[in-house]
Amino acid sequence: MKLELATGTYYRVKRGQRLEEIAAVFHTTPRILAAENGLSEAPWAGQVVKIPPSSGNLYTVRGGESKRLLCGSPATYDRKNAWGALYIGQCVVL
Repeated sequence: MKLELATGTYYRVKRGQRLEEIAAVFHTTPRILAAENGLSEAPWAGQVVKIPPSSGNLYTVRGGESKRLLCGSPATYDRKNAWGALYIGQCVVL
C-alpha cells in the first residue's frame, strides 16, 4: 500500500491503514501520532491526521535499557514519546 503526504504536515488515512504503518513511514511512533491527534481508537479511512515534526531517531528497546540511558532522563523520555512505559521490543524516539 502506497502512502502519500496530503499537504505539509497532514496525512489522509487510506482504507485499512493502521497507525503503526503511518508512523513507520513518517519516522514516529503510533503513541505520538495518537497523542498528537487525540485518538483513543484506530483512525478511519479519509480521516486527516497531523504528523508531528520528527523529534529524534527511532529505536527498538533491548533488555537492560532505561529511560535515562535512552534519552538522558525519564522526563525527556516521557516528553519525546508521549508515553511513560518502557518495554523490550518497543519502538521509541531517542
